[in-house]
Amino acid sequence: MALGAAAAARWASRTAGRGKGSMIGGLVAAKIDPQIMRRLAAGKRTAIVTGTNGKSTTTRMTAAAMAELGDVATQADGANMDAGIIATLTLNRDAPFCALEVDELHVPHVSDAVDPEVLILLNLSRDQLDRVGEINMIERRLREGIARHPETTVVANCDDVLVTSAAFDAPDVVWVAAGAGWVGDSVSCPRTGEPIIRTEAGWQSTGDEKFRRPDPQWWFDDEKIYGPGGFSAPLEIAVPGKANRGNATQAVAAAVAMGADPAAAVAAVGTVGEVAGRYGVHQVGNHSVRTLLAKNPAGWQEALSMIDQDADGLVIAVNGQVPDGEDLSWLWDVRFEAFETMQVVAAGERAADLSVRLLYAGAEHTTIPDPMAAIASCPPGRVEVLANYTAFRDLGIALERAARSRKAEQ
Repeated sequence: MALGAAAAARWASRTAGRGKGSMIGGLVAAKIDPQIMRRLAAGKRTAIVTGTNGKSTTTRMTAAAMAELGDVATQADGANMDAGIIATLTLNRDAPFCALEVDELHVPHVSDAVDPEVLILLNLSRDQLDRVGEINMIERRLREGIARHPETTVVANCDDVLVTSAAFDAPDVVWVAAGAGWVGDSVSCPRTGEPIIRTEAGWQSTGDEKFRRPDPQWWFDDEKIYGPGGFSAPLEIAVPGKANRGNATQAVAAAVAMGADPAAAVAAVGTVGEVAGRYGVHQVGNHSVRTLLAKNPAGWQEALSMIDQDADGLVIAVNGQVPDGEDLSWLWDVRFEAFETMQVVAAGERAADLSVRLLYAGAEHTTIPDPMAAIASCPPGRVEVLANYTAFRDLGIALERAARSRKAEQ
């Protein structure tokens, strides 16, 4: 009955032009049968991917690396809460494997429902404090959830203090040196409250001598990936940034933990390119537009490092809707000073807030709230667009609309 109602809701949503219908289908199914996620996941071998940043990309990479084992159910659009997960399981009932992106707050109860074989912990940092709360609370909740599943293999980033704390007591941990470009949320030990000290060799707590950076079983450099038993292979990925090399390394480690061949897994993660619009390139008039998504200080700092400083224009679009977090005080944690030599266009619903931050950063800029108009104002050529969640979503819709109009004119 739940599945039939979900199918009807999907059809109605699509027919009415309200969207693809996957979310409403998942909501309807869960309302009718609260145990639907557990029923749909029964018998499947599942990997869960969570963390503040990089979930969608890593999930796509994990699914690709697991594909040699069999059909893999995974989200195509990053819907990582209960309704999206149920929708994914509903539409892929025959797949023996799952690679599921899960919001950090939802990991414990989703794990209780799907009993994951592998849990990938990427990173933890402040994100939407008005919804999520302080990051140490998330770490404690993850730690409690992991304790309920001692048979799960945890693939954890040992460079991230909070992730290490969440995974530290688990019986089966695969440690990965995936990098940590942002350390502003882990200056103190999450277990003792004492300072964390960092050296070239790693980090350690001054309050608990046993709590220190574990030795990794997997790591990477600018050319290769390295693993247990002397394994190494060239690591060539289609998405930019050092963080994504770390994401790829964790995806490979997880797939290998589930039985995939290491070399085949490495080759598979290299095939992942555009992910739900991220890193996509669109032609808009005389502009070639590349879109990047960032949602919190850590993500923004990483995304800023991906910006091509030789591009002809840069648009930064910021909204402050509920999915973004309505409190934009985090703008002052992002180092916009990096754009002292690059002309910026501030856009989005909160363009004025961004403009004030750019002013104090000494970044030359103009303010044009409409992102499409902001793109049009840039010199002809390549334009980089960096946007937060709803600004990125709305821009994607506008770009699709522009592409359809262009085709109709042709």
